[in-house]
This record gives sequence, structure tokens and C-alpha cells, in this order.
Amino acid sequence: MKQIITLGGGGFSMEPHNPLLDTYILQQSNKVNPKICFVPTASGDSENYIAGFYSFFNSQQCIPSHLSLFSPPTRDLESFIMEKDIIYVGGGNTKNLLALWKEWSLDSIFKTAWNEGILLTGISAGSICWFEEGITDSFGGDLEPIACLGFLPGSNCPHYDGEINRRPAYHNLVKTNKLSSGIAADDGVAVHFIDQEIHKIVSSKPNGKAYKVSLDNDINEQELSVEYLGNM
Repeated sequence: MKQIITLGGGGFSMEPHNPLLDTYILQQSNKVNPKICFVPTASGDSENYIAGFYSFFNSQQCIPSHLSLFSPPTRDLESFIMEKDIIYVGGGNTKNLLALWKEWSLDSIFKTAWNEGILLTGISAGSICWFEEGITDSFGGDLEPIACLGFLPGSNCPHYDGEINRRPAYHNLVKTNKLSSGIAADDGVAVHFIDQEIHKIVSSKPNGKAYKVSLDNDINEQELSVEYLGNM
């Protein structure tokens, strides 16, 4: 079973007092004490970001670690990754993330990991990266399309309700055929894919929403079913 969980926003870095999304991720590994590895490439391996990861996950039923490309733990990154149960990718600059991953062959290593059943997840840049395309501010200035890894079909827009320009920019890029149809998720909403199909959409807040955005003469925004984790 191939699993990817994409976060529009939320998790330990955005909702430090709301563990619902991160505990959901841990539960999906089906391991009693899963090995979860944080990959903070998009933030330039921010020390504060890494510290925030450990601050949360050290108190959970798991074995946390992180992968820094600026201070690699080993030369054999494939073996390091393949012994994990969950890969959790942080937010930041998607363009730099993709460039560095390609240089270190992490794009192919993560594909192997995914095919072998290791759960891939991430927030913002760590959500966009798994799709064919995404919308990003990584180039500086306006929100623009970016080609990504293509493990998941279509395009992705995180922070759909969290940043005022996200929704209109995403609509415009899909409408002008600069981005393909795709999935948009509010902050606090996670889309759980199994074998490239949406399995479930969950939220850490009662009113979190996700949408399928497509072009049918005009923009078609279809609201998808979301489960609030606080009720589960």
C-alpha cells in the first residue's frame, strides 16, 4: 500500500497546541512505535524548525529523527531513508527543495520508499512536492506554477484559506491552463492518498475544507468531504 498525506497547513509548526493532524499521521503507519524522519530541506534545514519537530514528536509514541542535507547523517542516504516508517517534509522554498533533492538523488530514493510502503507526508512545500505541479511563491514575488515529483496526479494548492492571494491565484492558473486541475486544502486540513486515490480528508479544526478545482468552461470548485478529527 502506497500512502501520501498532504497538509494544506497545520501540524506541529503551525498548530503547536493542536496535535490532531500529527497524531493522525503517526497512526497511519500501523506501527506501535514508528520511525518518523523530518526532512527540513525547504527551510534550509532551519534549526528552530528541527527543534520544533523534536519538541512535539519526542513526547509521542514514535522514534523521531531528521535528515539534514547540510550536515548529512551518512553518505548512504538510501539506507537511512529506507529504515524509516514515515517521511515528514517541512515547508519553505519548494524550488530549492526540488533542486537539492535531485542533486542528492532523494527524488528517486523517496519514490522507492513510497513504493515500498513508507508513508510520505508534509506541509506546504512538503505537500506540493508530491504532485505533478503546484502553486508556489518560491521564485520571489507572485505565486507561480512549479513542476514537482509527480507521485500524485494533478496540481496542489496549500494554505487555501490561510493566505488571501492563494485562492484567486490558483483559480487563475488553472483557468489559463498554466496548472492542471487539482486539490486545494485549507490550513489544518490533510488529504490522505492511498495508491494515488483520495482515501480520506481530515481536519484539525471543525470548519476545515478541501476542494477539487478544475476547468469546465469556467473554474469549477467542488467541495470535498472532510472529517473533523476532534469528533473521532
